[in-house]
Amino acid sequence: MICPLANFEEVYKTDHGAVYQCSRQNCYWLEFAGSTTSFRVSDFFGFKKNIDAIDISAMIIDPSRTADFTIVMPFRTPRCFVLGINDVLNLRELLDGAKFMIELNSVVQSCLKATPSRVA
Repeated sequence: MICPLANFEEVYKTDHGAVYQCSRQNCYWLEFAGSTTSFRVSDFFGFKKNIDAIDISAMIIDPSRTADFTIVMPFRTPRCFVLGINDVLNLRELLDGAKFMIELNSVVQSCLKATPSRVA
């Protein structure tokens, strides 16, 4: 459940989902596959590592029915992701974009702090 007092800022969005940052709760919200999941900051990056570690090639090559899907259960969340090959690729794209934007924001903030302001 999303807190009504939360202050959300969009981090990154695709046709398949979005990642939002909540300044009040110091967390990220992932909107994907019709539901929303809250992550602590470290758990969000751990979840991204788990998604990046999924072997798409093995899923494609393996002829068994069970290879068509993978199950990912993020740490400290009540959510369970059942992902097909396209879902994994779409989620990777979303998480990669979000991570890039988070890192870019961090670089911009550090540059702004390091640059002395000029007042005329």
